[in-house]
Amino acid sequence: MQFGAREIEMAARRALLTGGCRAVGLAALGGLLAESAGVAGLASRSGVAAEPLGLAGLPHHAAKAKRIIYLFQSGAPSQMDLFDPKPAMEAHRGEDLPASIRMGQRLTTMTSGQAKFPVAPSVFQFAQHGESRMWFSELLPNMARHADDFCMIRSMNTEAINHDPAITFCQTGAQLAGRPSIGSWVGYGLGSENRDLPAYVVLTSFGSGRPDDQPLYDRLWGAGFLPSKHQGVKFRNKGDAVLYLSNPPGVDRELRRGTLDRLATLNQKHFDRLGDPEIQTRISQYEMAFRMQASVPDLLDVSREPQHVLDQYGPDVKRPGSYAANCLLARRLAERDVRFVQLFHMGWDHHGNLPNALRGQCRDTDQATAALIADLKQRDMLKDTLIVWGGEFGRTIYSQGALSKDNYGRDHHPRCYTMLLAGAGIRGGYTHGETDDYCYNIVRDPVHVHDLNATILHLLGIDHTRLTYRSQGRDFRLTDIHGELMRPILA
Repeated sequence: MQFGAREIEMAARRALLTGGCRAVGLAALGGLLAESAGVAGLASRSGVAAEPLGLAGLPHHAAKAKRIIYLFQSGAPSQMDLFDPKPAMEAHRGEDLPASIRMGQRLTTMTSGQAKFPVAPSVFQFAQHGESRMWFSELLPNMARHADDFCMIRSMNTEAINHDPAITFCQTGAQLAGRPSIGSWVGYGLGSENRDLPAYVVLTSFGSGRPDDQPLYDRLWGAGFLPSKHQGVKFRNKGDAVLYLSNPPGVDRELRRGTLDRLATLNQKHFDRLGDPEIQTRISQYEMAFRMQASVPDLLDVSREPQHVLDQYGPDVKRPGSYAANCLLARRLAERDVRFVQLFHMGWDHHGNLPNALRGQCRDTDQATAALIADLKQRDMLKDTLIVWGGEFGRTIYSQGALSKDNYGRDHHPRCYTMLLAGAGIRGGYTHGETDDYCYNIVRDPVHVHDLNATILHLLGIDHTRLTYRSQGRDFRLTDIHGELMRPILA
């Protein structure tokens, strides 16, 4: 075959690009090797390959928490109907929200056209619970029994006013997609304590309060620019939790092992030629998938759970993919030292018919959340497990749409909302922060999303200012250039 000048030029260009990619890849790998305890090597039948244990020098200080269970209530629970009672609002029912309170706050398109913003007092009763006398709504009687375990932060605030950027901000510290999620940062920094399960597992469930609520996207637990092995592994809420756990007919475990060994050899040769760290990720993930074929069926088999434990979580615990079933699964993952477990429960976006919808959401979550805390305490695990409960922002005191005696809706509200923490290193029975009489503005001890994330990392032994990753010429971190450790909420 004869080659012309153009073909020769193209071949030379391909060679140059391949060599350049190899150099860049090797440089990136060198940086990765310098930062981590090691990278996964060539897999072998004898199990020579090891998962990285995390970055050298971490943890930065003694950790209070070994693991996180983050109960993310997607859609934004109404703080003044659940945690932050404002009984004085009854005297202002139906009145227009004073301009001096709203102070020109940005509105969503769902209420910006309203002629009035009528004050909608909560229809629910509140009571104080525990020695701490912490306030809970009548909708959360089971969680209220753990009042002295919770730290209630009433002064959370965020920068986003719509769901997708707000959830993305909570997860990644940025409103725009593309940054690593908090669980990925934790896995990158600390690695995994269980080589047979991922360091970061995600569970999702649909709420009965609003089944057609805002969707969730896999990028919310993505690794962004971190090595892709650190992305969250989502267990499905319908059908098989993890696909392809069983080998196809005619393939046994020994045959599968041999196939993976041959694939690993080919991938290693490919890595030796190109130096792309993602090839090492591919080898590592194939190995993890092989080990999960043995570990996940045992994880998902709750048949040996005592009946009194199942009863504790409520009747939904036997329905795969429910919030209750996921809470039990979170405890089983925690027992197996999965470092970051995140449950997303959809259905909290109540722009209308809030009283009925909120009752449904609380039926979904109240008993199972309390059962998870009690279960961990019984097993002496709450002392080193951090529980986080909350959503992406709060709700407005004014009604979206028509207001009646027993019905109203609430719009998005980023200025103030409530989150709960319990467990490792947390000051139980403590209420932090305060909002004004309209539950509209913070009047004491504000806590930003970056502050919360900085504190979560701190409890894991990580200084949030020192966990960084260089991408596109700058060092990134979960809290960007912000975040203050919230010392008052620490035990």
